[in-house]
Amino acid sequence: MISFPTPHLEKLNATLENEKLPSSDKLRIKQALDRYYQWIDQLKQVEGCDANAIRQMVAFLNDYRLYLDIDVIFDSENDFLHRQKGQLKLDNSVIEEFLPHLAVKCLGPQIFSRKLEVGPSTSLSSVYFNSSLNTAEHLSGFSVRTKNQDFAICLPLYLKASHTPDFAVSVDREARIAYVAAECKTNLDKTMFQEACATAHDVKCAVTGAKYFLLCEWLDMTPVSTAPTDIDEVIILRKAKRVNSNVRHAYSTFTGRQAGRQIYKKYLLDHPLSVDMFERFIEKISRLIKNEDLIEDDVLELGYF
Repeated sequence: MISFPTPHLEKLNATLENEKLPSSDKLRIKQALDRYYQWIDQLKQVEGCDANAIRQMVAFLNDYRLYLDIDVIFDSENDFLHRQKGQLKLDNSVIEEFLPHLAVKCLGPQIFSRKLEVGPSTSLSSVYFNSSLNTAEHLSGFSVRTKNQDFAICLPLYLKASHTPDFAVSVDREARIAYVAAECKTNLDKTMFQEACATAHDVKCAVTGAKYFLLCEWLDMTPVSTAPTDIDEVIILRKAKRVNSNVRHAYSTFTGRQAGRQIYKKYLLDHPLSVDMFERFIEKISRLIKNEDLIEDDVLELGYF
């Protein structure tokens, strides 16, 4: 039985326990919890690992996400859920929870054969020694810096350091090496992109063969080339720009949301989370896992490598 990470479930429970949540919204979150479990059951019941399986899973994802965006958040008579959704992370945590299900469904045999871990992870960023000559004998400075990743395919790493070859006195540290890392954003703006560039650089300094992806639903910036950065690719899951700021401002009140409900819902339906974007992400991971050592005779026959 596979144990999947549950970052979205944790956000739902945290929201329900939030003291600032209006009492009238508690029922909405409890109903969302029931709908959440139905969604997870739907994902687990999908059979096969082909393109049709991806289509089914993304269809279930879009249904659940539309329910969460409209029925739970947008339709609330209070403004708390709508105004605080960025802090509550009810929206982007859905993608975080979905990706491990998708990866295991499509790449399960490849993942399990290598004993890889899949899902949100705290992965290795750097190893350093924060010490000086007068403290060196205690190894007090042996440290591991880590970075939280929304989605990663990684392996556990166990480190031991000592000043003697027999490791009589040693310091142990544990971390994870992320070979694939992805950050999930609802809206991608320039500041978030620059922060992701820095994270991608750290990831690749720690693991030279790592790949770093930035997944966002809506684009909220002018596109720029990723070539001079350490980001391998930015994938825009809805293939659309974010709703204009003046429109978003009108949605800050219940009256404004009621007036614009049909327009907003149509915008979501017209720009669903795209099947082919998830297919692209899975295909890129699959190629990395399948990458085999080169054989000299094959290379010489082809003439390139």
